[in-house]
Amino acid sequence: MVELFSSEGCSSCPPADRVLAELDRTGVPGAEVVALELHVDYWNDLGWADPFSRASYTDRQGRYGKALGRRGVYTPQMVIDGQAELVGSDATGARNAIAAATARPKTGITLTRMGSQVRIDVPSPPGEALQLYVAQVERGLATRVLAGENGGRTLPHGPVVRDLQKLPDLPASTQPFTADVSAPAGRGLVVFLAEPTSMKIRGAAQLR
Repeated sequence: MVELFSSEGCSSCPPADRVLAELDRTGVPGAEVVALELHVDYWNDLGWADPFSRASYTDRQGRYGKALGRRGVYTPQMVIDGQAELVGSDATGARNAIAAATARPKTGITLTRMGSQVRIDVPSPPGEALQLYVAQVERGLATRVLAGENGGRTLPHGPVVRDLQKLPDLPASTQPFTADVSAPAGRGLVVFLAEPTSMKIRGAAQLR
């Protein structure tokens, strides 16, 4: 899973948004890329209020900073599987980090659409409590930015996270786990499992 922390108010972010969009389109050999573009809000008082920004995404980035042992955070910052970080515009570094992540074992997740609902199945849980998240993702978005560092530009985006919710934790059990969530029309869905303290991603699945 690839998370990009970005902002429409940051002049360094558009190239990283393009890298994420390309990874989302083409993937990496041997890996299914689950891409999430999260817009932070700490650029909003510098001339342009990013309409996709959320304080909760800023908080998530800050928690990654602590978990990864960094003294601070920045944009554009890309986090791979919650375990590696790099400048988001570094396409080669991103592909290398994704390729390295394929060697780590993952917990399988299956998603099935059922009308306005999606069923989440974890057939073989790892036997430890993990956090369960669901993200609503929208593709094909672009914004005409009127002020700030990107003033006068139209910025296309990768798969933008429009909502991110934490569900009840996956229990510490090896028994199959099932849950149902709503699936708004016109948005993709990403479901992922994470370790509570380290924030390492243990499994992810998506419906486009």
